[in-house]
Amino acid sequence: MKKIGLLIGVVCLFLSITASAANYIIDVKGAHASVTFKIQHLGYSWLLGRFNDFEGSFTYDAAAPEKSAIDVLIKTASVDSNHAERDKHLRGSDFLDVGKFPEARFVSKRFEVQDDENAIAVGDFTLHGVTREISFPVQKVGEGKDPWGGYRVGFTGSTELKLADYGITYDLGPASTTVFIELNIEGIRQ
Repeated sequence: MKKIGLLIGVVCLFLSITASAANYIIDVKGAHASVTFKIQHLGYSWLLGRFNDFEGSFTYDAAAPEKSAIDVLIKTASVDSNHAERDKHLRGSDFLDVGKFPEARFVSKRFEVQDDENAIAVGDFTLHGVTREISFPVQKVGEGKDPWGGYRVGFTGSTELKLADYGITYDLGPASTTVFIELNIEGIRQ
């Protein structure tokens, strides 16, 4: 009888652990996450770049993905387009104005689940002192145990932003008014 009681207790504990959402820290220390962007340069080519300094966390439960939440903070001065003079210009008042607006941030409000691996993230994105609600598709890449005894899950998502919506109006021509942002995250369960 004691064995049955112990077995029921273990099953209940297991179910309560697996049925609740887990908290994850985005693995920026191991460089298993990235925030990248691209924008057309004068309509002739693509300028690619990334933000090297960001952090964040998220909550995820495979059994209830609609209850997921994410918070990502980007240090705008970490913009890196692989060209020092251009990066200086991007950090200046024509674009990111990092002295006045040192951070950009996305905080989710909800996730609209499409299927087991796809959802639409809806939340507030703040850039250049302006906060606007945005939505974009996210896809689960995978999840499971890592070689160090931890547990990880990864997602990717991308969106496009009109720079003028965030008060960035420097004229590089009509093809250069939209920036495309891609977020790749791998979280370590806490």
